[in-house]
Order: sequence, then C-alpha cells, then structure tokens
Amino acid sequence: MDLIILAPIASILALLFATFLAWKVLKEDEGPADMQEISNAIRRAAATYLKREYSWVAVFFAVMAAVLTIMSFAGYLSPYVPIAFLRGGFFSAMAGYIGMWIATRASARTTIAAKESLNRGLRVAFASGSVMGLTVVGLALFDVSVWYYTLRYLGQTPQEIGETMLLFGIGASSMALFARVGGGIYTKGADVGADLVGKVEAGIPEDDPRNPAVIADNVGDNVGDVAGMGADLYESYMGSLVATVGLGAAAAMTISGYTESTVTSFLALPMVVAAMGILASMVSTFFVRTKEKAEQKELLWSLRKGVYGAAILAIALNYLAVVWVLGDNYIGMWGAILTGTVVGVVIGYTTEYFTSDNYKPTRTISEAALTGHATVMIRGLSVGMMSTVIPVLSVAGGALASFFLAGGSLDTPQMGLYGIGLSAVGMLSTLGITLATDAYGPVADNAGGLAEMTHQPEYVRERTDALDALGNTTAATGKGFAIGSAALTALALISGFLDEIRRFGMPDGSTATYTDVITTYDIHLLNPLLIAGVFIGAMIPFVFCALTMGAVGRAAQKIVEEVRRQFREIPGLLEGRKGVKPHYERVVDISTRAALKEMVVPALIAIAAPLTVGYIMGLAALLGLLVGSLGAGFVLAVFMANSGAAWDNAKKYIEKGNYGGKGSDAHKAAVTGDTVGDPFKDTSGPSLNILLKLMSMVSLVFGQLIIAMTLFHP
Repeated sequence: MDLIILAPIASILALLFATFLAWKVLKEDEGPADMQEISNAIRRAAATYLKREYSWVAVFFAVMAAVLTIMSFAGYLSPYVPIAFLRGGFFSAMAGYIGMWIATRASARTTIAAKESLNRGLRVAFASGSVMGLTVVGLALFDVSVWYYTLRYLGQTPQEIGETMLLFGIGASSMALFARVGGGIYTKGADVGADLVGKVEAGIPEDDPRNPAVIADNVGDNVGDVAGMGADLYESYMGSLVATVGLGAAAAMTISGYTESTVTSFLALPMVVAAMGILASMVSTFFVRTKEKAEQKELLWSLRKGVYGAAILAIALNYLAVVWVLGDNYIGMWGAILTGTVVGVVIGYTTEYFTSDNYKPTRTISEAALTGHATVMIRGLSVGMMSTVIPVLSVAGGALASFFLAGGSLDTPQMGLYGIGLSAVGMLSTLGITLATDAYGPVADNAGGLAEMTHQPEYVRERTDALDALGNTTAATGKGFAIGSAALTALALISGFLDEIRRFGMPDGSTATYTDVITTYDIHLLNPLLIAGVFIGAMIPFVFCALTMGAVGRAAQKIVEEVRRQFREIPGLLEGRKGVKPHYERVVDISTRAALKEMVVPALIAIAAPLTVGYIMGLAALLGLLVGSLGAGFVLAVFMANSGAAWDNAKKYIEKGNYGGKGSDAHKAAVTGDTVGDPFKDTSGPSLNILLKLMSMVSLVFGQLIIAMTLFHP
C-alpha cells in the first residue's frame, strides 16, 4: 500500500473539520447592535490592512519569481522551484488570512458566550483557534503531498523528488517574514501607543472606547498575532516537512543495495508522521473544556489536556507509522520522532513556568514593581535570560539524541541528519492543536475589549480577562514551541545545504563525500573566513531586532502624538460626553502606513545577508554565518518572547488586586514593563525564528549560484 496517500487524506480531513468548526462558531450569537458595529469596524480594518500588505508583498514575489525563473533556465535550479515559490507564498498568505477571518468573527461571539459561562467562552474561542491550527497544517500537508504526486507523475525518481522538494520552502518563508514583521509592527505600535496615553497618562481603563487607538489595538491583535502567526507557523510546518523529505533521499542512498522503493519509504515517513499528528490533533480538540469559576491553573489544565492528549496519541501513532513505512529495523527513527515531541513538551512547560503568574518568576516581577519602573525592567530581563537555559539544553540534547538514535555517525551523517529532521517534524506534528491554544488568545483579548467598549456586566469582563491571561501564557508557550522547532528545522536546512554542495558543488562538477567538501572548501575552525562568518551571523539577529524594535517605537510615537491630539482637540472626548467619539480611523491609517513602510528593510536582510557574505567571502564564511545566526538568534528569540510574556502577566497579576491593584504605583511600573515587553514578545522575538530558516533556505536555493560566482574559489 502507498502510505503516502495518508498525507492528502489527512490534510483534507483537517480542512473539512476546520470548516465544520468555523460553521459552529458562526452559529453563535454575535451580540447586540453596538457590539456588532465595533466588531465589524475591527473586521474591515484588519481586512484592509491585509489587502494592502499582500499588494506590497506581491511586488516582491513577482521580482523573486522572475529571478528564480532565470536561474532555472540557466541550470542552477529545478524548473519547478519558481512555481513552488509562488504556491508556498500563496498558501502561507491564505493560512494567515483564514485565521484572521475567523478570529475577527469569533471575538464578539466569545464575549456573548462568556456572558453565559466561562466554559462556553473558552469553547468558542478555542474552536476559532482550532480552525486556524487545522487550516495551517491541512494546507501545508496538502501542498507538500500534491507536489510529491505531481513530481512523481512527471517522471522524477524518488531521489530527484527529494532533492527538488528540499528547495520548496523559500516562498512560504518569505511570505511569513513579511507577515510576521509587518503585523508585529502594526499590533505593537498601536498597543504601546494606546497604553502609554490611555492607561498611563489619562488613567482610563484598557480598551476604553474613549481611546482613539483602541480599534487599531484590537485590529493589531488580529493582523499580528493571528494572520502573522498563521503565515509563520505554516512556514515552520512546511519547512520541516520539505527539509526532512530532502534529507530522507540522501539518507536512503547510504543504505547498501538501496532501491527506489527504499528511497520512497524514507520520503514517505515525514508525511505519514504529519498525517498521524493531524489525526491526533483533531481527536484531542474534544478534550478542551473547563468548569465555571476555574482558577488559572485549572484553565491551563483544560488546554493541557488537549495538547498532552494529542502528544501521547501522536507518539503511539508514530510508532505504527515507522513500523509500517520502514519496518522494525529502523525503530530508532521513532526514537528521533519521540525526542522531538518530548522536547516540544519540555519547552512548552518551561515557557509556562517562566511566564505564567501561577509561578514564582513572574510573581517576582510583580513584587519588583513595588520599588519602581527600573526594578521591574531589571527583574524582567533577568527572568527572560534565565528562561533560555532549559529550552537551549533541550534542543541541543534533542538534536544529539535524534542524530544517534537514527543511526548517524560522523563518517556517514546522512541518517543522523534525517533523524534531526524527523525530530522537528515530530515536534510540529501536533501543531493543529498547539497552534489552536495560541491563536485562541487574541480572540479572548478582543472579546474582553468588546465587553469593555459595549459596557457589558462586570462578570463578563472578569471571565474574558481570565481567558485573556491564559491566552498570554499559551501564546508564550506557542512562541517557544515555534522557536524550538525553528532551531531544529534550520539545522536540518543547513544540513541540506551541505548535502547540496556534496552533490553539485565540487570544482570539477563531481559528487563527493562530506570529507571532500570540508577539505575542498576549508570548512574548519582554522579558516579565518569561517570564524568571520560566525561573528557576522551572530550579529545579524541583533541588527534585525534593532530594526524591528525601532520600527515599533517610531510607529508608537506617531500614535501617541495622534491620541494626545484627539484628547486635546476633541471637546468632551476624555470626559466621556455622550455622542462624542474619537476618530478611530486616523490611528488605524497611521498604524497601517507605518507597518507597511517599516517591514521592508528587516525582511530583506534575510535574503541580502547570505547572498552578500557568500559572494564576497565564500562558502566557508556562509556556513559560519548560518551557524552563528542560528546560535545567537535561537537564544535571543527565547529570551525576548519569554521576558515579554512575563512582563505582561506580571502586570495582569497586579491587576487582579495584588500589590495595590489597578491604578497603584506598582501597577504603573508594571505597565512600563509590559509596554517594553510588547515588541519583545510579539514583533522581534517571534520574527527571529523565520529569519533563521529563511537565511538557510536562501543559501540552499542560491547555493549553486553562490558557488559559481563567489570571489573565493577553492
């Protein structure tokens, strides 16, 4: 039986189940007329932003498609790569758009559901998140499996299919970076601007309808934390699949007496594992529910039941997948998959410990607020830095374990590198439900805003705040999960780059061993070009974050000035005089223009850096660049995501009535920490994982051209 057929079947089931969940969400009551009016305004503004963003990005895709087409005609690329580039970008954009489409329609329905009970609110918001999660994995696996069958129909051998598909992730990666950076600048510029003038200066509540930035803030949650995240994780999921499929072909060819059937089995395994993860995710969505008046720990457990249930079910199904596809002799591959799943759970739990206000680290930040703004900042930075230890050790240990469990050795590393790829696929196999726990957060956040703006009873806001606080923790967990998988996927892509050099990059055009490549291109620590590349690579994540943080700061400054102007020039606005409304659309327009303008340069770094270093300094320096950026970027991403989430939840812990509660000096200090942490956790931090993979993918796609044109020929 052709077990690869499970991949398109599972992807179609995921899309059908997502459609069913969307239908269930849309059946819910959307609330009274005033709530629908605000909800529609948020929806229209979010759709307008995405339309403008996609129009800008389309220009980039047209230029890149032309470049890739020229390269394919020149013989440097497969002719299918330009088509795959456009398809990957299209599906990545579609994943983000669908997630935003359902999120903007679920927020008001979540508010009304929370009016009935906490569990009803959780179920509606989580169903919306599940639509996004299952859409992302369904579209990605469908695209990969269709490409497999298309290439096979066109007569490519299994080896050629693996080598071709290894290059297919660049379109999704490019779209994801633009979506994440642009959406992150939009959402955090609006959020910071709204908080600084509204909560800190004017002393009005969060999401108060008098604040001119409140609509832009709610729109930002959808275009950044939903659409941007959807495009991001589509890219992560697809990238891990195509990288592992490509490495599978190389691994199978090291087996003595291998046949086309052997290579096909190694190509099939990552797709079958992804299919099993989708089935596990769909089943586990039914485990998520809670009781009324649940505490944060009980709410966390309600989501953990779904995530852990999916992980356990996937582990069992993946064992069967390995036995069915490869046989008992390759059970070590199941060990590699299991390692990735376990590492994902460890990263998730560690992130929860360092960012949830149920635990000591975040509460110490709240306590530090008693002595002022500076101590909040110092303590938050300390917590974020310490939070990197376990994720980094887990990924490092997981990579080593996967390498050796899969049968890798230093002489013939192909099997081990395939194991690392399988580890990344195993970590992401249950993305359908893991992403659901992340995507539900912005829906709950908007639901709280709608409750505030439409003056719902206090208990409704209390329930939505409980869901929102939980969403902050699950969002941080999701970001940690994405960053960890990105590290493994980037490592697999770098391995794929080395394998491409081994096959195509020798000066005389012959294939060679890894030892031949290392010797020919001086890939060792005594080569100063490689060391220089490592330092340049370690610098790039910091430059990238400087640009994205600066962009948020500039956008926030413009919004602060506009909000202050409206408070100053619109009579009766700040006093809440009946019939006086702010000009919400002015702030929305400022946020949109700032995000589109500022997203371009950071996104282009991922393409320009490897091409420039590769051309000027040569192959060894380029590999050093990729390794240096992976090491520094992984740690920096974890630090930024966790410190930002911890500052946010420390503020919310005070707002529950601790250390003086809302309006106290401690609360004002905590708001400062949250304001600084916003671009940490929602703009720069999560964008880094795409940067790392895109640089590796650019090196892979342009590898042969770089080797041919570099100024440093061996």
